[in-house]
Formats: sequence, structure tokens, C-alpha cells
Amino acid sequence: MGKTHSLSDAKLQEELKSSGQIPAHIAIIMDGNGRWARKRGLPRVAGHKRGVDTVKEIVETCAQIGVQYLTLYTFSTENWFRPREEVSTLMRLLVNSLQNRCKELMDNDVRLTAIGNVETMPKEVQKELYEAFEKTKNNKRMILNLALSYSGRWELVEAVKEIAKLAADRKINPNEINEQSISNHLTTKDIPDPDLLIRTSGEFRVSNFLLWQIAYTEFYISDVYWPDFKRKHLYEAIKSYQTRERRFGRVSEQLIKNDKGLKNVPNLPKETV
Repeated sequence: MGKTHSLSDAKLQEELKSSGQIPAHIAIIMDGNGRWARKRGLPRVAGHKRGVDTVKEIVETCAQIGVQYLTLYTFSTENWFRPREEVSTLMRLLVNSLQNRCKELMDNDVRLTAIGNVETMPKEVQKELYEAFEKTKNNKRMILNLALSYSGRWELVEAVKEIAKLAADRKINPNEINEQSISNHLTTKDIPDPDLLIRTSGEFRVSNFLLWQIAYTEFYISDVYWPDFKRKHLYEAIKSYQTRERRFGRVSEQLIKNDKGLKNVPNLPKETV
């Protein structure tokens, strides 16, 4: 994850930044590693290894263009049901990446965080993960957020449990529970909801990812398998995002455009919150 990139790419990035708003938070469902490998007559592990290289490129690019948060669906709760050998390979790749690329995160001023049931990950993964958290905790340029042993339904269940306990202990009034209350008990409570969700490999589903948070997220589906997803594909996704009018349930006339092209959305009436 180097600090430099070609002059032509730098020009493309400047054009992208001047053409519209860069999403503050991008979430990606990195899909298609297995199919990429199968198409080439290779074992699935080859697709996963190539996919790690794509992560490096996309993280670097997002940091360069001003994305503030990048959430990658790295390993879902359902992925534990894959063949044992494949799961073991994925864990080894994760450990190797954390060991070998922490310096790159430091060089690019990227902070690493994670969401999900991290305690179910192998001890070696947890060790490398927490060491990377500590090393990068003061980095400011971008937050790289890994979804590990994560599912949207698991997250919502855990939030409900926490809120129910607070209500049982009479620390909150059940009648005062609202959307913000739930958001405050999600694993993403410290970061904004995604502006743009990218899914590679052409699949049209969210796969139990950030179910609460993507209520008003813009979707972009790419037919490209994750190992082949490059900077240019990310730029295409962002260009598509820049053409969208995000109305959040309102009509166009209710949106106030300022001179930067950003939309200031009025507050909802209290009775609808």
C-alpha cells in the first residue's frame, strides 16, 4: 500500500473529487473469489489469495481520494459453515495480512477497527488483530473497518438484548426507545451509516450485511469478481453514486442544495422518529 501512484491515476482522482461528493463511508461485499478461481481451473484458495491483493489496492485508493470509512465484509457468521480447509486457509490469510501489512496502514495513516463477534475468531487472529488496533489507533486519514464473524441479524439480536437488560434494570423507559437508541447499541455506533454499498460478482443481495445501517444507502452492483476489482472499477462505482439524488424519503423540492452540491436534509417531524 504505497504512498505514490501514477500521474494519470492522480489526475483521475482529482477529476473524481471535483465531479461530485466522495462517499464518506463505503461498505463492500467482496464476492466472487471462488468463482474467479474456478473459472481459471484453480483451487478456491487461489481466489482468496488474489482477493487479498485487491484489498490492498482498494484500501490505498479509498484513502487517497478522501473516503473516511471503509467497511469490508471480510468473514461472515455463515462463512463458518464452509469446508474446514477453506476456513483454515482464510484464517491464515487474515493472520498473514495483519502481520505483513500493518506497516502499510501506518504509512498511509489508516486506523484499523473491526465489527462482529471477534471473540469467536481463532486466538492467533485475535492477537494479531488487537495488536494492529493498538498500533494504528492514532491514525487519522481513514478508518478501515473489518466485519469479522459478522452478521446483521446477530448484531440486531445483541442490540435488543442490551436494550432489554437496560429496560429490565429500569435504566431506560421502554416507551422512549427509538431508532437512535438502537443505533447506539450496534457495533457501528461510532461510525456513520454507509453512503455507498458495493457488491462485486453481480449478485443482487445484501447477505446479512449491515441490515440496519443500509436503510438509505446507495447500492452499486459490479459484475466483476472481487480478485479483478481494480481502482477503475471503484471510480466507476463512485461516479455512479455522484449521479444519484439521495432524497431519504422526501421529494426533490425538499432538498436544499448548497454551492458544494451537498444536500442538507431537514429533520423528520418528531412523531415519525
